[in-house]
Amino acid sequence: MMGMVKEFKEFAMRGNVMDLAIGIIIGAAFSAIVTSAVNDLFMPLVGKVVGDVDFSNLYVPLSDSVPSGLALEEARKLGAVFAWGNFVTVLLNFLIIAFIIFLIVKGMNRLMRKKAKAPDVPPAPTKEEVLLTEIRDALRATPVR
Repeated sequence: MMGMVKEFKEFAMRGNVMDLAIGIIIGAAFSAIVTSAVNDLFMPLVGKVVGDVDFSNLYVPLSDSVPSGLALEEARKLGAVFAWGNFVTVLLNFLIIAFIIFLIVKGMNRLMRKKAKAPDVPPAPTKEEVLLTEIRDALRATPVR
């Protein structure tokens, strides 16, 4: 049992696992920001342009027990609904997140290309290497008897 705990601790403290955990936490926070931006900023503007429409409450009742005009949550309690407005909102969330990820990956690729283009300048020779080169050249210049 102690061996398994030690092995799990080594696994959990690896750099890749910690990076993944941090990525998931930041991703969840980022998702909340994008959801808020879509629900609170973009969709009200789109609804206003279309004609004072609240996309989050647009649906088609699929059951006779669901009267039209109810809020989506109330309609769902009464029966099946085709919530296409909610789908449009979720789709917009996805498109925004995908576009931002595209921009991040594009920026990372640009940085990697710049890094790859930078020529590798070999380090200057040390004093010992310079001295040994001078000795070698002097020995070559001296005729052998």
